[in-house]
Amino acid sequence: MSSSRSDKKNTNKKNSDTSALGDVPAQADRTGSSAASDPLRPSDHIDYVENGSGEINQPKLGFVGWARWGWRQLTSMRVALVLLLALAIAAIPGSIFPQRSADPNGVLKYKAENPDLFPVLDNLSLFDVYSSPWFSAIYLLLFISLIGCIIPRIKHHAKALRAQPPRTPARLARLDDHVARTWVPDGGTNADADADADADADAAASRAAGVAEKQLKALGYRVARYDRGRTRSVSAERGYWRETGNLVFHIALVGVLITVAIGGGYAYTGQKVVVEGASFVNTLIDYNSMNRGRFVADDSFDPYALTLDSFDITYEDFGQPGAGQAGNFAANLSVREPDGSTREGTVKVNHPLVIGGDKIYLLGNGYAPTITVRNAEGVKVLSQPVEFLPQDSSMTSMGVIKIPDGLSEQVGMLGFLYPTAVKLESGAFASAHGALQLPLLTLDVYEGDLGIDDGTPRSVYQLDTNDLTKLTGRTTDLKSIQLQPGETADLPNNMGTITFEDASPAGAADTLQSVKRYVSLQIHHDDSALWVLVFALLALTGLGLALFVPRRRMWVKATASADGVHLEYAGLARGDDPTLAAAVDDLARGHERLLDGTTPRRDIPAKGA
Repeated sequence: MSSSRSDKKNTNKKNSDTSALGDVPAQADRTGSSAASDPLRPSDHIDYVENGSGEINQPKLGFVGWARWGWRQLTSMRVALVLLLALAIAAIPGSIFPQRSADPNGVLKYKAENPDLFPVLDNLSLFDVYSSPWFSAIYLLLFISLIGCIIPRIKHHAKALRAQPPRTPARLARLDDHVARTWVPDGGTNADADADADADADAAASRAAGVAEKQLKALGYRVARYDRGRTRSVSAERGYWRETGNLVFHIALVGVLITVAIGGGYAYTGQKVVVEGASFVNTLIDYNSMNRGRFVADDSFDPYALTLDSFDITYEDFGQPGAGQAGNFAANLSVREPDGSTREGTVKVNHPLVIGGDKIYLLGNGYAPTITVRNAEGVKVLSQPVEFLPQDSSMTSMGVIKIPDGLSEQVGMLGFLYPTAVKLESGAFASAHGALQLPLLTLDVYEGDLGIDDGTPRSVYQLDTNDLTKLTGRTTDLKSIQLQPGETADLPNNMGTITFEDASPAGAADTLQSVKRYVSLQIHHDDSALWVLVFALLALTGLGLALFVPRRRMWVKATASADGVHLEYAGLARGDDPTLAAAVDDLARGHERLLDGTTPRRDIPAKGA
């Protein structure tokens, strides 16, 4: 009876297969495939189409299809990394070539030195890198790519957070990190026992699973219980903070990009040189240089004023270690607030003065000798402090004096100030100390076209001598003009006189106050700085979670058997987790202690050989 039923079943199966593949030969003839020789292939399988080319006609993508394909490429992590690298590479020219927004004089100098190359580079926006179309395109594409990567991952992660841990695998022994035990409850088990013994074994397995469930919950796992037949299992999962941290990192990165993009439009950074006794008013026209965002209007500056009362600086004396080195820089300011109130303030290195939303930093300092120039008739054509730029640690300083009007010719002077002058064996002068102990001013005089009348901006700290005639100094018949505080010298060609004014108080014999000091201040305004800091801290927090929180799954399976309860422990990590094996062992030992430490146990090889 059983054999006949089997033959009939085989016959029906053969007929069914023949019916299903009845048209295979015709199909094979039509397609040229070998489907007839492979019964596992469907009857409509096509290897190729005989259309003359031997190629399969693939569906064509329309506009929507290509748009979807492009969006998937743009929002892939691979493209995001490429765009991030491209942005870093695109920023390199901004540090190689001078930028109009930060160094307009440098751009003019580069144009004068490279007249043929400049138009080509300018057409490529290499002097306006950060506002160029190609840099903005990379920035925007990176921004869109990051958002496109984050949104689907947020949806997927939110769904994963609500899901239960997956079911326990049927064969835990296949996992690399696996531990097996046999637990014999108190009272033991007997293979010849009746149904009551089986019930006791099932109860023991259920108890083992319940203990494991509580244990895993205490360890911070999300737990789900799965029971089937005589098997009780617990599936646990933790480490979702890893993906949460990853998302927080990327969201914070987008926040930084948005904050920098928007905040940069309302931020500005300006520089101002202030001489002792002079004042600075926070208006656009009073800055020496300004770099402002596109949304900063001319009248958007807080109306406050600063006056440099004094500049304190100390130098190590002769004979001391580090003689001549400076320290303890402090600019003492009088501040007039926008509401009309006044107060005192001090700016030190790395200790800015905060006024409203502006931070005022001390960038540098130097000497500003007061120079007076009179023409042949004795009329003053110039009388003001001139800032000299330090050239070395001993404060040897170089300065430029330009007199476009008032004399018979336009005159430019290139001078050096030596705070503590000493004469070398070669006859040249040098400064032995940064303090103002024996000041000396030397000047070389030039006449000719200063290049100011054509309207081209010129730096007040540079003198272009290409179109000028040198009147004093080397290569001329006249020596350089040498002056100490209070002395006057004649200009060549009877053009007039020049005086190195003594700025010390009347009746004072100390030369330490004979020359005024100046400070270089930087005024920075950026309301987005706090938000950038917040997003940066969030990014670091998210990165820490993504790097140091392990994502893992743990399973405990208890199967009732005749000789006790068969216990299995296994773990699986998502990514590298060198501590997983130790975690599985700790789970097994902790579970055993929680069950009953006095009951005998029998270890089983991890792979169940």
